[in-house]
Amino acid sequence: MPFLLSTLGPVAVLRSLIIVLIFAATSAFAQGGPPYYTNDPGTPGHLNWEINLGYMPFFYRNQSVSHTPDVDINFGVGDRIQLTYENAWLRVQNPSSAAKFGLGQSNLGVKWRFYDAGESGLSISVFPQVFLNNPNDAVRRGITPASDAFLLPFQFSKKFGLVDVNYEVGYQFARKGPNGWLTGLVVGHDFTPKLEMDMELYSQGTFHPSENQPTIDFGARYKIHRPVILLFMAGRSLEPTRSNQSYFVGYFGIQFLLPPKSDKSD
Repeated sequence: MPFLLSTLGPVAVLRSLIIVLIFAATSAFAQGGPPYYTNDPGTPGHLNWEINLGYMPFFYRNQSVSHTPDVDINFGVGDRIQLTYENAWLRVQNPSSAAKFGLGQSNLGVKWRFYDAGESGLSISVFPQVFLNNPNDAVRRGITPASDAFLLPFQFSKKFGLVDVNYEVGYQFARKGPNGWLTGLVVGHDFTPKLEMDMELYSQGTFHPSENQPTIDFGARYKIHRPVILLFMAGRSLEPTRSNQSYFVGYFGIQFLLPPKSDKSD
């Protein structure tokens, strides 16, 4: 989801925060993927499914956009490859008009963890994705962008002692409109075998015009049982709210890991 801001100041702030967090965090556990925007190199495992169902609100000064719901389906092929399909039923609300509903862009991707040095070592993956408009009138009604896009991001994870850091950076090629970029970092703490809490710094923007918006959010995962995990995240832009500036972003949902497996922490 693009968050746009026409100032370069937040980029420097975000980079500084990332450096501080990487070298200063202690006793932390972090994992990318839902409910966060930042992805990690992890995959479901051979012939396993990871299915995420979530409500995702984005509130701006002049409108709100909600995914009701967002459906994210992942399937493992071998131990290092993941096939992904994601889409959402969108609700767009402007103060001067009635709410509009429509199907969002289809997101298809393949993640490959091509380097894996073990549980405590460095892992790196590449996650190419395409965003395609569906044969409906969502573009005409202003629900989805007119441009299809190709995203090429890389994900990194490594433990530094008790610290686990996940970082993602990528470039987006747009068929119509400006190309873009993204970067994100997730750090957190595993408070109990069932409860994980995290903080995320994320920014996405475009080139020519140069626009970006960094966001900060806090979230949690709570393991009800091995196949079912509750997902929660809430945050906002690091910049003051104005047109196309989010004063609230969130994710409220549930994750299913299939087939169910025994887990000593349950």
